[in-house]
Amino acid sequence: MERFLEFMQHHPILFGIFGALAVLFFMLENQRSGRKISPQALGGFVNREKAVIIDLRDAKEFREGHISGSRNIPLSSLKNHLEELREIKEPIVMVCKMGQTSGGAVQQVGGTNLYRLDGGILGWQGQNLPLVKSKRA
Repeated sequence: MERFLEFMQHHPILFGIFGALAVLFFMLENQRSGRKISPQALGGFVNREKAVIIDLRDAKEFREGHISGSRNIPLSSLKNHLEELREIKEPIVMVCKMGQTSGGAVQQVGGTNLYRLDGGILGWQGQNLPLVKSKRA
């Protein structure tokens, strides 16, 4: 640690460049995996922007509880729906169980109008927001 601090003192320009590159890397990586939208903001966003919610969980989990108006496209079959999703003009919000898988799905679909639900369905439930259960469980 002492040598690191000594390096920082003797090479402030290199350290500054390294810091800027690290920040830039994390910003670009975050953009690539979609902008996050909070569970609280999702309802207003869907109403205002007519956003489409895509639930990436498997059919069984979807039937057990999903966000009202969402459409189930399991991650395992996402590749079969890429062109269809790319044709959607409205914003798309990807939803998974914990909010991590949806970032990869955003990268697969590609585009600029893609979002992911921060915290996924567990984050949604953590905010005590309602889920709809399908009749066939």
